[in-house]
Amino acid sequence: MRAMILAAGRGERMRPLTDHTPKPLLEIAGKPLITRHLEQLAAAGIVDVVVNLAWLGDRIEDALGDGRAFGLRIRYSREPEGALETAGGIRQALSWLGPEPFLAISADVLCDYPLERLSRFDPPGKAHLVLVDNPAHHPNGDFALREGRVVADAEPRRTYAGIGVFRPELFAPLAPGRRALRPVLEQAIVESQVSGEHYDGHWADVGSPARLDALRRQFG
Repeated sequence: MRAMILAAGRGERMRPLTDHTPKPLLEIAGKPLITRHLEQLAAAGIVDVVVNLAWLGDRIEDALGDGRAFGLRIRYSREPEGALETAGGIRQALSWLGPEPFLAISADVLCDYPLERLSRFDPPGKAHLVLVDNPAHHPNGDFALREGRVVADAEPRRTYAGIGVFRPELFAPLAPGRRALRPVLEQAIVESQVSGEHYDGHWADVGSPARLDALRRQFG
């Protein structure tokens, strides 16, 4: 399996921290967020990784290089200023992700989910999402689970963790360009093409300076 780390976002809510440091390189306990993901992918046996870049992308590439330091092979998908959002970024990188299901993970989450669970996972539909308990800043959640399927009209609603396995055919029909992930997922959910699981381990969305400070105190 190949993997994609979504690292192209501007990190507006993290300003001024992200004015000069790309969000994936912000550190917790002395280690950049994206480095944690790379180490987890390597431990799960996933070697080929695509990282999409936009804001301060050269800084990320300079920090990670070709991936050999992590036992990986990293390729970089460069996006225009403003980035392409999640679905658009994945669509652009499809030729590097190959014809098989791939793992995608957001660079700005901190999670101890064991990625080896997904390293050989073959989703029954077009996508498989990891859902977590709703954090305080997102109390209404995103989706619900019903017998292993992700649905939009049930309770309890949970939050998409930014970790999922996707088939390329979910994105291949999309026109190139800027496109958010949620509408793509919602259509696939209507078609009963999205499975999922609930993970109750540690997860955090490092989406604001206050949350970053709290995590730094926690893991200090």
